[in-house]
Amino acid sequence: MFRIKPIAIGYDLHPNYLATRYALERAQKEGLPTFGIQHHHAHIAACMADNGLSGNEPVVGVAFDGTGYGTDEAIWGGEFLISDYLNFRRAAHLGEVPLPGGDTATRQPWRVALAWLYKSGLEWSEELAPVQAALGKFPGINLLTAIQHQLEKRINAPMTSSMGRLFDAVAALAGVRQTVNYEAQAAIEFEAMADLNEKGFYPFGITREKDLGHKKSVADPMTIIIDPTPLLHELIEDIKKHTPISIISSRFHNGVSEMVKNVVITLRQETGISQVALSGGVWQNAILLSKTTELLQNNRFTVLLHHQVPPNDGGVSLGQAVISFHRLANLPSA
Repeated sequence: MFRIKPIAIGYDLHPNYLATRYALERAQKEGLPTFGIQHHHAHIAACMADNGLSGNEPVVGVAFDGTGYGTDEAIWGGEFLISDYLNFRRAAHLGEVPLPGGDTATRQPWRVALAWLYKSGLEWSEELAPVQAALGKFPGINLLTAIQHQLEKRINAPMTSSMGRLFDAVAALAGVRQTVNYEAQAAIEFEAMADLNEKGFYPFGITREKDLGHKKSVADPMTIIIDPTPLLHELIEDIKKHTPISIISSRFHNGVSEMVKNVVITLRQETGISQVALSGGVWQNAILLSKTTELLQNNRFTVLLHHQVPPNDGGVSLGQAVISFHRLANLPSA
């Protein structure tokens, strides 16, 4: 393994990854071409390769995970990419929210829940479990004021479009778990509580970048932005009515599946693409995967799933290798 002599090196765009620093240092030392590869593009390429695709035709890649460094230096994770092996276009994504505390918020889902409530204009009511968690964290210290200041001033609060963090937030709001001991613990426990007989779903809002009124946005004005605000309003109403967590869990999972279906139908109308690749750690959620696959197949999509490599970051290196191979072949000197 360690005697391999590479002819090129692909690496993740995150500048602080140890593997990225190693790749750039080794490439410079050995005079090798390098290819910086966006995390979610690698996920989709891995799924395409896992299904034996040539890459001549693009797919709609739905990459849902916890964290991936975006081309705009934000934290991505709720992405719809028009992708082949060479390039991708970010056609749609979950709306961004500040992540108070940065990495700390991944271990304390109540922080993400408060951020989404703040973004959606919902009150931090003391009856909500994340608010109770904040109030009980350090007795005598008003942590809510500090979090609000972080969100308003964007102090140690990087922006994220992560679907994994939205799962954390909803699980925290439902009262499942406010802190975690490992990645996706809250989401895993939330999934396990779902009532599979429940057919209702929480709705997402869908709009375009051009309609949001961002004065200095550099994004494609036609990019689809997915807004969980309607979902969160209905969720809070269910919490106030003491709706069982099993029902809340199912309505959330059903809502995410419906949203994916609606977005890819819109993208098919615009691009004509009917192949959908599902990749990223969130797709290890068996309920979400089965419901989404069924909805897409019922709407005449070809659904590409992982078989030989995992959908989580265990498959990213395959995607990096495939993308690097195709980019190397397309260099002017190749």
